[in-house]
Amino acid sequence: MESVLAVPRLPPHDPGTPALFVVDMHTGGEPLRVVLAGCPEVVGPTLLAKRRYMRQHLDFVRRRLMLEPRGHRDMYGAVLVRSELPDAHLGVLFLHNEGYSSMCGHAVLALGRLALDFGLLPAPPAGAREARVNIHCPCGLVTAFVACEDGRSCGPVRFHSVPAFVLASDLTVDVPGHGKLVVDIAYGGAFYAFVSAEKLGLDVCSAKTRDLVDAASAVTGAVKSQFKISHPESEDLAFLYGTILTDGKDAYSKDPTTNICVFADEQVDRSPTGSGVTARIALQYHKGLLGLNQTRGFKSSATGSVFTGKAVREAKCGDFNAVVVEVSGRAHYTGAASMTVEEDDPLKDGFLLK
Repeated sequence: MESVLAVPRLPPHDPGTPALFVVDMHTGGEPLRVVLAGCPEVVGPTLLAKRRYMRQHLDFVRRRLMLEPRGHRDMYGAVLVRSELPDAHLGVLFLHNEGYSSMCGHAVLALGRLALDFGLLPAPPAGAREARVNIHCPCGLVTAFVACEDGRSCGPVRFHSVPAFVLASDLTVDVPGHGKLVVDIAYGGAFYAFVSAEKLGLDVCSAKTRDLVDAASAVTGAVKSQFKISHPESEDLAFLYGTILTDGKDAYSKDPTTNICVFADEQVDRSPTGSGVTARIALQYHKGLLGLNQTRGFKSSATGSVFTGKAVREAKCGDFNAVVVEVSGRAHYTGAASMTVEEDDPLKDGFLLK
């Protein structure tokens, strides 16, 4: 069928509200909507200050892009901003159905490709097979390594995390409907609670998603009410992002271990969760189940997609013993769009179905 218009144009919209130009991607099935143009300036001397400013003054951008009718309850996004760090090629604020994350591994894998392909960093030298992209996330500077050919991305991306550590090991919490459970809390740029789904009477590989979400949400609520999360460097990072239910196979194996992450407002990650893989490797290293440079596979129970990860070196985060983790995966482009607003639309700022 022929195009209706020879030159596509924007539909009728409020001329006083700039269109938001976005590029859509996914990493292991988890969506990423990247704002490239149209977002008002995000003000602040540091990236964490910009995060606070966006939450207080520009939250309509998140709502319009993440929520229905333009998005859905499991949409994920990124706004690119300037970084105060001299070594950073770009700064990024992460968006989800509830607010703003401190780290997102699947987004970093995708943004590595996008930064190279859209010229957000100097072109790599002729013949280079990999480009280095320094991405300033709210949790700190994360380095992505992007496979490339003739200056364009191709194949997998890997990143090196901020120092990842265990905040609490073998913590007992009282989970409504499940009784007392032993969980671990670890940080991979964001804090997660970890527990085997079997302890909640579920098989992470075959249970209904709704049952997994309900169980994970119950654990998250219990940890939030019974344990204080703290971060040695910033209170902005001191919050529990979600719960990751695992298959309990934490001892090293060449076979992938399966998990599912439920974060924010019962949002389900379709990928194995990059920052979750980071935290889970830190946890396995802490328990002596994984050595340096031992690569493990991590499989999403939602889509079957796989990330690989390994602890590449020891580090410190405040007084905590930590490791820098390398996570690898593949991201793909799915499209681009210009999102517009009509002033008389009562739902222009989005809504979320429960």
